Amino acid sequence: MTSRSKDRDDGDRSSRKARGASVETRRPKTRVLVLVPVLKRSGRGDRTAAALIASHTPESRLAEAVGLAKAIDLDIIDSTIVPMSEPRPSTLLGSGKVEELGQRVHDLEIDLVIVDHALTPVQQRNLEKAWNTKVVDRTGLILEIFGARARTREGVLQVELAHLSYQKGRLVRAWTHLERQRGGGGFLGGPGEAQIELDRRMLQDRIDAIKRELADVVKTRDLHRKGRRKVPYPIVAVVGYTNAGKSTLFNKITGAGVVAMDQVFATLDPTMREVKLPSARRIILSDTVGFISDLPTMLVAAFRATLEEVVEADLILHVRDIAHEETDAQARDVEQVLGDLGIDTLPVDSHILEVWNKIDLLSHDRRAELQHETQRDDGQPVLVSAATGEGIAPLLDAIDKRLGAADEIIDVIVPGSEGQLLNWLHETCEVLTREVRKDGSLELRLRLPSEKKLRVLAQLRKAGLQA
Repeated sequence: MTSRSKDRDDGDRSSRKARGASVETRRPKTRVLVLVPVLKRSGRGDRTAAALIASHTPESRLAEAVGLAKAIDLDIIDSTIVPMSEPRPSTLLGSGKVEELGQRVHDLEIDLVIVDHALTPVQQRNLEKAWNTKVVDRTGLILEIFGARARTREGVLQVELAHLSYQKGRLVRAWTHLERQRGGGGFLGGPGEAQIELDRRMLQDRIDAIKRELADVVKTRDLHRKGRRKVPYPIVAVVGYTNAGKSTLFNKITGAGVVAMDQVFATLDPTMREVKLPSARRIILSDTVGFISDLPTMLVAAFRATLEEVVEADLILHVRDIAHEETDAQARDVEQVLGDLGIDTLPVDSHILEVWNKIDLLSHDRRAELQHETQRDDGQPVLVSAATGEGIAPLLDAIDKRLGAADEIIDVIVPGSEGQLLNWLHETCEVLTREVRKDGSLELRLRLPSEKKLRVLAQLRKAGLQA
């Protein structure tokens, strides 16, 4: 081949490669059908489905399922509520409904069917055969979203652990070669080991390896937590239903650039920032993963290392989308997850402060009604709009008051020459009153945060002053 021919050939290959890359970038989105199975009656059948019906309307479940699908950029071609008299062990839905939906899958050229319900491996396999397309249940979809959202090494490990735990019980569906027997190699001989057992063992080995890595993560977090306790700054954890506005609120309070989108599970990896409250108390504010109804148990377990920040928090801010039509049901879902973590949510005491977010979306009458309701005593929720900043100052005061229940009020006289000490006291404590005496000294009344008491008293003694 001549040099010119070789150059032309290389050029053709490069051109074809470029065209291939262009086609790759223009690959059409996955065409999706979203199904929400709903029991016609809740007296019999699947208790999980019945519980969901009791707390969430079918329409809101459908809207949430579509939102979950859109979170990973799927093309929602159609979505529908599917009534069922009772769950079928083989296909969940009745044979007539399976056939009807199969025709819709064919007519709409659907690539993926999302069933907003837990499917057994057998049900998933049978539906895929009947519809000749891939089927994913609610747990599988949430795992996919978590996989797309995880950014840190810890987040990736936690998602992988949950995904492997999910797949381990579905090997019967995921593999096509499980009936084969693998003969013993070398001198071992023997009939061999079923392929499914080898695959399960490989999965278990990887699960064990991830758990060991996450154990190291837990140790590292423990060290960081102990370091913070030495400062010591109170930990305030922000929790809530996914898309309730937690990250927007976190950004508004801290000025941080945490991802805040109108999207479920936009935040997976915990973010912490230091915040100074009106009393000069400094806190660590922690943003956490959003909760959701019927959150897979394996995900709660996998993210336990992350959620330990919530367990260890001095105060929990439960952010609610108060403008959502099912805000009460969402609140119960969050409380259930907190309960799974061992956090006592009833009665709501000083450990949990409800933050009713998105008041900017409420009507004037509804806002007035809620404001009247929350002015009864200090234990009531705080109304805010993280989007506009309304209510942030009262929220910081409420946090300060909750954390300051054990604060101490002290009086101290500081010479006018102690300018550096005066500045330090203003930075460290809340100065309630300040009076200049005839000799030029200042008489201060200070609110002393309980966690700073020893440090402040030591500083005063060092300056030869008494409180």
